[in-house]
Amino acid sequence: MKDWTKVATLNDIPPLGSRVVHTTHGEIALFRTSEGEVFALRDKCPHKGGPLSQGIVFGKKVACPLHGWNINLEDGNAVAPDVGCARHYPVKMEGETVYLSLTEDRGQRTEHHEDRR
Repeated sequence: MKDWTKVATLNDIPPLGSRVVHTTHGEIALFRTSEGEVFALRDKCPHKGGPLSQGIVFGKKVACPLHGWNINLEDGNAVAPDVGCARHYPVKMEGETVYLSLTEDRGQRTEHHEDRR
């Protein structure tokens, strides 16, 4: 069972942009696609810890502002050839209201891979 917390309205998150939410789990970035979909990831790139919220959103991905790693917004996985995973959090919309769950999904990959390139 998920516990949902109201964290924003859709208008709080710019299209192709992000907003950071401060939680007991750390900083979580909410991302909005051009289609109005909202996704939530830990605001830390699995590569060198860069702030994903400052990256460029395109399609259903965000490019890390430090080294250009592309992270899939749907699951937090780095796009090949890079390997790593940013923690993904469930989001739901009710009208214009954005809710976030900090309850971990079963099978969620939470490991941190760091490439020293």
